[in-house]
Amino acid sequence: MDNIHALLQQAVSLHQQGELGRAQALYDDVLRAEPLNFDALHLSGVLARQRGEPERALAMIEGALALDAGRASAHCNRGVVLQDMARYDEALASFERALALQPEYAVALSNRGNALRHLGHIDRALQSYDAALRLSPDYAEALCNRALALQASARHEAALESFGAALAAKRAYPEALHGAAVSLLALGKPADALEGFERALQLQPEYAEAWCARGALLLRAQEHEEALASFQDALAVRPRYARAQLGLANTLRAMGRREQAVQAYQSALAFGADADTVGYMLAIMGAEQAPGASPAAYVKALFDQYAGNFDHHLVDVLRYRTPTLLVEALRRHLPPGELDVLDIGCGTGLCGPLLRPLACLLEGVDLSPHMLERARDTGLYDGLYCGDMVGYLRVRPSSADLIVAADVFVYVGDLKPVFSVARLALRGGGRFAFSVEEHGGTETFMLRPSGRYAHARAGIEALARSHGFTILETTPSTLRQESGEDMRGMLVVLGTHGD
Repeated sequence: MDNIHALLQQAVSLHQQGELGRAQALYDDVLRAEPLNFDALHLSGVLARQRGEPERALAMIEGALALDAGRASAHCNRGVVLQDMARYDEALASFERALALQPEYAVALSNRGNALRHLGHIDRALQSYDAALRLSPDYAEALCNRALALQASARHEAALESFGAALAAKRAYPEALHGAAVSLLALGKPADALEGFERALQLQPEYAEAWCARGALLLRAQEHEEALASFQDALAVRPRYARAQLGLANTLRAMGRREQAVQAYQSALAFGADADTVGYMLAIMGAEQAPGASPAAYVKALFDQYAGNFDHHLVDVLRYRTPTLLVEALRRHLPPGELDVLDIGCGTGLCGPLLRPLACLLEGVDLSPHMLERARDTGLYDGLYCGDMVGYLRVRPSSADLIVAADVFVYVGDLKPVFSVARLALRGGGRFAFSVEEHGGTETFMLRPSGRYAHARAGIEALARSHGFTILETTPSTLRQESGEDMRGMLVVLGTHGD
């Protein structure tokens, strides 16, 4: 027994020093001599998790718990392994069991917060992190994970404070630097974000997520060679990393290297990238048939990324005028009385100040939760909903006097579904006002190399009539600038029959 105890102590010491191979050999010696040794089983499971062997880790820890189910630390470590395996409900149950055994267990409280965050229960996650921090105020991991929860709900200023506290508690903390950089980017501070990603990489050169984030930022800045190198560095660290491969493909497309881009997109698909997004990108290059709309995941990711700098970029850089022009056209055809208004694809709420004076009730819907946070900050909307506009309108029959979609249908080619639900959602005498980019061809719609859809006037008019709308106005207009050139578009105001 004394010999086993000494072996176990030596194994734990080596384990703590990072000598995982030598530690495991000693744990194995203990288990050969005493197969039902709780500590050797439990710690072998912890070590297996560190080596990236979650199935073995789970089996070892559960073997230990079969011997003694009253150990809070083992339940907590079981939960961490389950969390690694994305089995978040089961992980949460393990953390709850650990806390039932040991209520003031900061590590279990923090990890419970992680499970809740992954399950989308952000407020409960924050409560769990705060409970951990009351027990251990300088707990860097709890501070960082708390910041990630705040970031997930687009509370970036508060997230930066928590990331800062994590870095004060643990100076060399690449995950906190990376997280802070993500929030800085969301707040429209790309130079500060780039510095943050690079500081994280100085501390941890094999940080694939940081290489990807750096690459995406450089791609946005049109620094293509540097972006390409960053994605390649991510793939060198993690060879089948779908996000990095997709970023590489996007960069090759931006550089005009079409054949290489097509091959890179096909590899991204093989690595597990979203099939709809890959198919859409290939369609942009003409390598596949264009889908009826941009994939929801693509649109959400695009606008979540741009939320912090969106208004400035559109208004000041692209001279975006669509909301003003569309509402001016709409005012020429307003129905009488107080109006219930739906702003579909509302984004950050650029239409809000123009629609609010017209509305008794003003609601908005958008795919991007980060955009909706910016819209919420305006205080102009009576309700904001995160989701698909077709689903949103489908469950609101005869609920609106006015539906507005400014610069939304550039991400929808086939407008039949949205026209159908818009007609159902409008009351008698209602109005449907929207903008589209216009092309002069014969196709009803086409997908441009920009990744945006353009529509033909004749197609819009035929679609409107077939869905029971009266065409009140179709006005050619310059919607914004792109690469210094005017972008030709069309403002459309439709009404119901009998107007």
